[in-house]
Amino acid sequence: MTRKGLEGGSFKVLTEDSILKVHQTAMQVIEEVGFEVQSEMALELFEGAGASVDWEKQLVRLNESKIKELIEAAPSEIRLCGQDEAHDIILGGRRVYAGTGGTALYVYQPDANQKRLASMEDLRCIARLVDKLDNIHFFLLPTYPNELSLEQVDVNRFFAGLDNTTKHVMGGVYTRDGVEQVIRMAQIIAGSAENLRQRPLISMIACIISPLRIDKTYGDLLVTIARNGIPVACPSEPLCGATSPVTLAGTLVVQTVDSLLGVMLTQIVNPGAPVLFGSVATNTDLRDLKYLAGSVEMGLLNAAGAQMAQFYQLPFYATGGMTDSKVLDAQSGYESALTNLLCALSGANFIHDAAGLMEFAMTVCYEKYVMDNEILGMVMRAVDGIKVDDDTLAFDLIKQVGPGGDFVAARHTRHFMRSEHYQPSLSDRNSQEAWLAKGGKVTWERASEIVKDLLIKPKYSLPAQVRQQVLSQIKEIIA
Repeated sequence: MTRKGLEGGSFKVLTEDSILKVHQTAMQVIEEVGFEVQSEMALELFEGAGASVDWEKQLVRLNESKIKELIEAAPSEIRLCGQDEAHDIILGGRRVYAGTGGTALYVYQPDANQKRLASMEDLRCIARLVDKLDNIHFFLLPTYPNELSLEQVDVNRFFAGLDNTTKHVMGGVYTRDGVEQVIRMAQIIAGSAENLRQRPLISMIACIISPLRIDKTYGDLLVTIARNGIPVACPSEPLCGATSPVTLAGTLVVQTVDSLLGVMLTQIVNPGAPVLFGSVATNTDLRDLKYLAGSVEMGLLNAAGAQMAQFYQLPFYATGGMTDSKVLDAQSGYESALTNLLCALSGANFIHDAAGLMEFAMTVCYEKYVMDNEILGMVMRAVDGIKVDDDTLAFDLIKQVGPGGDFVAARHTRHFMRSEHYQPSLSDRNSQEAWLAKGGKVTWERASEIVKDLLIKPKYSLPAQVRQQVLSQIKEIIA
């Protein structure tokens, strides 16, 4: 049973009073401190919208009423579509979905206990793998193909995704020309520009730089994406004690302000443009200022971010599921599980990085996608919670069976056994004797067998005629 789009929100790390205090502080920061905008295009847009702009310092301030007006212009619900409608996801409220993420440079091979540079072929294989893993709901382009030049990366990464999975494809982007190529390609696949607006097969990411800065590259990219009406996530990545205060509350303020800057800019460019309020907030190892991906604080910050998104009635791009471990060990499991669980139970809409990433988000592992698919199945079962009604309370059955009886052969048991309990596809629940008789394989070894089985038959997701049309019209694609 595949669970997705379930209502989370049972875990609340912030009280209602705390949410208001974070909001009020964020408004003060935007009004009194201001934010830096290095994109001339974005500066002109903010000034045209009535912001106070210091061109010499590239500093922008807005009053609270204008901030509220721009936030309210953004849609509270966004549909991200797959080529197969069964993979459509509707973001907003407390509905929960989880998928891949990252821009990893390496692929870890557990059989050799070593890593290698990621390639285009890895991107294709991971897309095909994720396409068959039911608890991974969307495909956010997870690796950077090291063999390509910067000018080739955008359109080739998105093509690899669209050509190998029917799930929704999101990705970070690097150049304005690349953004325009990707949009043109997606329009061909959708059938027209209007079709793509109605059913967005792609979405993009344009980061805000913590603390309080829209840089030139991402500012220009964000304007370009918003003008074209492509859904865009505007995450920020404040690091406790480094690019934000060491306290989680202070970091949450910076994250809230930073992401709202992206939301406001999209609405100035194109009122009603689909935008995701986003967080990649985490903490820092203050011994060496290293970024941490698997900390419980990352889970808490992103759970709190979900509550702020719900307060602003904005869809939320959250971060969870990563690990700082370098191998597929216990640490890689408990860190991935804990942060995914905190995000999902908080009602985070779009949990990216939820599968496949390790080593501070520098590395992906094929086997870990399978392992995280299992974790996410359990996480979504937790989000589903416990249904209490006359059928599930089962009083009549308890009365019928009575003291000392059993429920094994009951029709009620047969009816509920699969829907009520998560059915693992990877976990081993055999006795030790039975496990040894099957080879005594550890989790990653069993995952490796599943990877080989799922990747045995290459298959393009795009119809042959559409695929050929894309390749003939966009010469930059390396098929």
